[in-house]
Amino acid sequence: MTSTELMTVGELSRRTGVPIKTLRQYTDWGMVYTVGRSATNYRLFDTDALWCVHLIGQLRGLGLTVAEIRELAGAGAPVAPRLAELLRVSRARLDQRIAELRRTLRRIDEFEAAHHAELTGRDDACWAGDPRCAANG
Repeated sequence: MTSTELMTVGELSRRTGVPIKTLRQYTDWGMVYTVGRSATNYRLFDTDALWCVHLIGQLRGLGLTVAEIRELAGAGAPVAPRLAELLRVSRARLDQRIAELRRTLRRIDEFEAAHHAELTGRDDACWAGDPRCAANG
């Protein structure tokens, strides 16, 4: 495909793996630009749209939200300082999420240690505090 060739949203979807509905939203939100409409009123895209969709995917993969990417798309040049800030924000969100996940792992370890007998399948094991278990009553 040369840069002068155009593609419909369906072709853009096939080439990027992004659902048509999502591409339409990106277009409506000003994140991906069309070059017009076909005679049958289909949105038309050039190869720049491939780059835009790829970049959006990269930024999403770095933890940026769609709202943050929309902000960048509407910011005009230069976007680098704002992108650097958004990457710092994304890193902070990810650090917080990692800390939350580590706390969850610790709770799993504690639960497994406290309920080792029950979790290893011993038939006579009672869950701690279970009022239905004769050993607890």
